[in-house]
Amino acid sequence: MRARSRIDIERGEHDVLSPHACFADESRGRAVHEEPDRFRTCFQCDRDRIFHCKSFRRLANKTQVFLAPEGDHFRTRLTHTLEVAQIARDIARPLGLNEDLTEAIALGHDLGHTPFGHAGERGLQKAIGDHLGLESDSDVRKSRFRHNEQSVRVLKRLEGGGRGLNLSYEVLDGIRCHVGGMRATTLEGRVVARADRIAYVNHDIDDAERAGLLDEDILPQQSCNVLGHSSSERIETLVEDLVCASEGKDDILASASVWEALMDMRRFLFENLYQTGDAKSEEPKAERMVASLFGYYISHLSEVPDEFRGLGGEDYRVVADYISSMTDRYAIRLYQELFVPRAWSLSRFA
Repeated sequence: MRARSRIDIERGEHDVLSPHACFADESRGRAVHEEPDRFRTCFQCDRDRIFHCKSFRRLANKTQVFLAPEGDHFRTRLTHTLEVAQIARDIARPLGLNEDLTEAIALGHDLGHTPFGHAGERGLQKAIGDHLGLESDSDVRKSRFRHNEQSVRVLKRLEGGGRGLNLSYEVLDGIRCHVGGMRATTLEGRVVARADRIAYVNHDIDDAERAGLLDEDILPQQSCNVLGHSSSERIETLVEDLVCASEGKDDILASASVWEALMDMRRFLFENLYQTGDAKSEEPKAERMVASLFGYYISHLSEVPDEFRGLGGEDYRVVADYISSMTDRYAIRLYQELFVPRAWSLSRFA
């Protein structure tokens, strides 16, 4: 049996992929030149580097939506990432797009998330804004910390002992552009942005139902009639719709009725789960915890580990890098050590 070389794989991409796909041998390359791998394309190498990096492993102990949920079946940031990768590949494959690039972007898209999910991100944004003297809410939201940009920073600067992982341009572009109105250069990056929304809307409904906070009967019925009445039905509808609407096109599209149904479901979750209700009752505490940690370390910079201080840069950036790298439980332990008197430790009263 003859092993397929990287060159064989690259040639094969031109035979089987869509003309709209991103071909590995046409990548815009890396910031630092490397000799190509013997058996893997550049995007396969990037996927493997992300999969094996420390930041990826830490996602297992970072909040997705529910803070410290009781039970083994609630999503973490890691399981969300794996679900995004699976959905994205299911879209990319029938469209003839580059699955390796798609998977690499999906696996790296949330590496920059803080502990405690978006609550931690808000806490860190506000702490940085206060430190920089920003006054308006809009300035605070733009206070130089956004998880998509931090994901790119993790991969370009923080991993690899400060050298970064030297990933391909297309992977970093897709990671940066997976949020809001940003558009990735490649169709593979746009697939991941769509898959991210499909994944979190559906698995957040699933987790909320498991926690007893939502019931299928109270979901927007018009949207359910379009998408389906279970998470698996809704995901299947959305994936099939994206594939059919995008076939033969040079963009990733969805039919208006199906995508509007998903956005209506997303609005429902913001109004009934993300911004209100029992699931959010602990989030102000998480925001204050992150802000307190930032305040402490900005005043005690010498206590930040060398791997972050050694990168240089402004003090607030050093502290933000450190805090955003923390898992939920590590942040909680540090907070207890720094701010909770030992005599008050619950273990002493057990």
